[in-house]
Amino acid sequence: MREPSLGPSDGSGSATLRAMRIYLDHNATTPLRPEVRDAMLRVLDEIHGNPSSVHAEGAAAHALVEGARDRVAEAIGIRSWGPSERLVFTAGASEANNALLRGGPWARRGARIVATNVEHPSVQAPLEVLAAGGVRVERIGVDAEGMLPEGGLEEVLREPPDLVTLIWGNNETGTLLPLAGIAERIRDAGVWLHVDATQVLGKYPVDLRDVPVDSLSLSAHKLNGPKGVGALYLRDARRVAPWLLGGGQERGLRGGTENVPGIAGFGMACELVQKEGDARVSAYAALRDRLWHGIEARIEGVRRNGPADAVLCNTLNVEFEGVAGEVLLQALDLEGVAVSAGAACHSGKVSASHVLLAMGRSVHEAGSCLRFSVGYGVDATQIDRVLEWLDELVQRARGAVGA
Repeated sequence: MREPSLGPSDGSGSATLRAMRIYLDHNATTPLRPEVRDAMLRVLDEIHGNPSSVHAEGAAAHALVEGARDRVAEAIGIRSWGPSERLVFTAGASEANNALLRGGPWARRGARIVATNVEHPSVQAPLEVLAAGGVRVERIGVDAEGMLPEGGLEEVLREPPDLVTLIWGNNETGTLLPLAGIAERIRDAGVWLHVDATQVLGKYPVDLRDVPVDSLSLSAHKLNGPKGVGALYLRDARRVAPWLLGGGQERGLRGGTENVPGIAGFGMACELVQKEGDARVSAYAALRDRLWHGIEARIEGVRRNGPADAVLCNTLNVEFEGVAGEVLLQALDLEGVAVSAGAACHSGKVSASHVLLAMGRSVHEAGSCLRFSVGYGVDATQIDRVLEWLDELVQRARGAVGA
């Protein structure tokens, strides 16, 4: 009944599953690129030294880690380092967010932190802990498209807070904040700005020469790199306390032997981002738009969540009126299509998206939404097949409700 997908094969057992299915959940995680896998295998086969060791094997591992650091830095616009600038490798953006939020002078009782009400759970959860410890945590609401309301930022900056933390590209709706202008205003107020850029790198230009943030978090597995490795950029590392002690690695900020294969993969993933640039963004956007226009043309009672223009090139969040999103997700899964009903960090929990609720959707409306996110290995043939299944499955689900 199903034809094989046209996605890449990695020569492993997982290729069989991939060949049978269509993966449209790239915001949750992405498949490993062959170039990334090759870079990691070279380390596993040939470079077994500890980067902290002084012998030749250790020096080779150290050189690889520093080369990867340079490639990640270049991907976010860093060409030369200031005396206190650091890019620290972490286990992912969740660790980076936690380390920043809980390790700075804003983590003390009486300090004031401002965030939006659509942040990722790895920001939401530490903010709740800080609030319980006496930090004043204030939220900026968003409008119906997930954008900051006019004047909302100026209002909170009248009394400059100790920290502003913002999600640049929303993981559920793809809404992209106009960060350059926002960052300029926050810098002019003398406030530290932390940005969760987990979903942005590889889908939108990131150049910190034009966007004056003070810290920024990344994850390799969101851009076809390995899971379990990410980075925290710090414009002034002196402001943040070490969060893992022992060993002195990562300039004393994060002790413990580095994940050398993962870091090598992260570096290669960033090299591919640099190499493919606008071509990658255009290809993803064409697939996303093909999917949305097809849904609009085939299915009545649909609504797009988030703006049509200021949005991640690969992300589409759609409400299907009169359909339970979880039921539609499961039906698509049975047909061989992977999508999401919300953030992957909440998989297994049936609850309305806090992002969609913050955008003014009702609990019922939020429960009728699916997130589609395209990426490497997805092609137009797959999108057209998904459209055929969606048309049939939505009609069937609505019929069941009306029966």
